Amino acid sequence: MNETLHRKFPKITPEGLDELRKRIGVKIEKTVEPWCYEATRDNIRHYAHGIGDDNPLWCDPDYAKTTRYGDVIALPSFLFATSRIISGYVGGLPGVHAMWSGANWTWHKPILRNTEFRTEAFLKDLIEHDTRFAGKAIQQIYHVDFYDAKNGDLLAEADSWCFRTDRDQARENGTKYTAAKEKGRRVYTQQELDSFYKYYEQETIRGAETRYWDDVNEGDELPTMVKGPMTATGFIAYAQGWGGLYIRANKLAWQLQQKHPSAGIKNRFGIPDCPERVHWEEEFALEVGAPGAYDYGPERTSWLTHQVTNWMGDDGFLFKANCQVRRHNPEGDIILIHGRVARKFEENGRYLVEIEQRAEQQDGELSAIGSAIVELPKR
Repeated sequence: MNETLHRKFPKITPEGLDELRKRIGVKIEKTVEPWCYEATRDNIRHYAHGIGDDNPLWCDPDYAKTTRYGDVIALPSFLFATSRIISGYVGGLPGVHAMWSGANWTWHKPILRNTEFRTEAFLKDLIEHDTRFAGKAIQQIYHVDFYDAKNGDLLAEADSWCFRTDRDQARENGTKYTAAKEKGRRVYTQQELDSFYKYYEQETIRGAETRYWDDVNEGDELPTMVKGPMTATGFIAYAQGWGGLYIRANKLAWQLQQKHPSAGIKNRFGIPDCPERVHWEEEFALEVGAPGAYDYGPERTSWLTHQVTNWMGDDGFLFKANCQVRRHNPEGDIILIHGRVARKFEENGRYLVEIEQRAEQQDGELSAIGSAIVELPKR
């Protein structure tokens, strides 16, 4: 085909890793500004709608006035929009592909409307793996603390990680998606689509109906949540609320590429464009070894927490959440998220429920695993 499909990309080198290791534990002083400095009504709603969440606690001020908060609050995963680092803006190894692959979150307080944010971050660790996707891969883990900029309160903290992989190795020798590529993309009948759309029809937001800790039993199943079918339009809808990492226009795109040349990979017209276009440009996604244009990792984590916040209701508090991404969700995939109560327990005077989650695509292949700990009121 054209020359862009035969180019060679930068590789992971011992020298590059040695330089990157020097950054471990060092506070990051300068980085790209966040998409959202504040949790405004519109910022919250845009993020919620970007994951298909229309919970009135985040989206309807009139409804939110009737709750104990007295106003809309931000959904927990909104914090992805307040730090590029938590969302996968990695340093070091220029030109080496980065795939956001998971996060461990702890929230300490609800995120009230008009909160202004300050974040602190550092590189926490580098771990080498051998993967089916691209052979040698480096797990690059960051830690980020989220503060209320006005009063200094710690609102949340999280670790997130990307896997750095050699694009050429993934494309030429990776075996993870061999079977999927041979099978080709699925084309759905309307009857098949309707069998998934029923989950949208049945989706319930617990809302003002308080879920009490006393009424929860270990083994209880959460309602299955569906996401999809995956489309590039859906991926862009998420980027509108979350902000993306490298999406820039005109002069701002040029400035980014001048500062970071590896952020401008030439497209089929010979024009430098962002590596993030793997999420909407099929040709480039295949070039880096993915099965096609695919969803965002933070988006997937947000889907899992969406299932939990729907279930817990307005009076619940999402305390912790974990997500591990296990495969790409290319265009055409439909994701089913299953959850069950693994245990209920008391800790430091709090009444807590632990939830296990598993996300599978339409053919039963594992997309992500997760867990959550929710604090519920006691009767």
